[in-house]
Amino acid sequence: MPQLPDDLDAVAVRTWCSLALEALGRERAEIDAINVYPIADGDTGTNLYLTLESAAAAVEAVFAAHETGATAPATADAVRAMAHGALIGARGNSGTILAQLLRGMAGVLADGGDAAHLRLALTSAADAARQAVAHPVEGTVLTVAAEAAEAARGEDPDLRTVVTAAYEGARAALARTPEQLAVLGRAGVVDAGGRGLVAVLGALVETVTGQAPVRGPRTASGNAAKAPVTMDGGSVVGLPVGGTPVEG
Repeated sequence: MPQLPDDLDAVAVRTWCSLALEALGRERAEIDAINVYPIADGDTGTNLYLTLESAAAAVEAVFAAHETGATAPATADAVRAMAHGALIGARGNSGTILAQLLRGMAGVLADGGDAAHLRLALTSAADAARQAVAHPVEGTVLTVAAEAAEAARGEDPDLRTVVTAAYEGARAALARTPEQLAVLGRAGVVDAGGRGLVAVLGALVETVTGQAPVRGPRTASGNAAKAPVTMDGGSVVGLPVGGTPVEG
């Protein structure tokens, strides 16, 4: 059994990216199927997967550059590569928001990967994503990110406790999204982008604890994902900077 990390060093970041990509790969089709806000175009899972794939490739490139040396990459190099890779490979609105979340985390984790820095990183991630959206809408991935950060904020300075609290906070927030956004409630699904973030945070839990957590809510009722519904004249409320709707 591999040794569990005491902080998020470069190796842990690499493992996190790999596990998150696997998680999004498993859930990609289901996330696509519940993508009803703001447009039922069924691509949120795919966009998140491709964005994370770019982030993971950037981290692998950092490690490849150190293969002939005696030292591992610095944590700062790994997290910055992760954020940059996500940014240049961001697909769609959901991918852009994921890239902003990772950018917010990297800005803090570059200075340290212990529990205290992770708490700050989660808050920075939620703030960065929200600031990138012109008109934030509650019941989306923005809410899930904010609740994850809030859940981790008061925890003891132990990395496993902080990571687990953030994941559980995100799961609880995701389950409430149909109550916050009417189109989700009508379709009987949770927010697609929020579900993707729960998968990414679940991979972080597995990285730190060595155990995969229970998967988050799949629909509003917890049943298998439904096919996407058509929004009859559904108005798009959230617009990120640049005029693109916020994707669920």
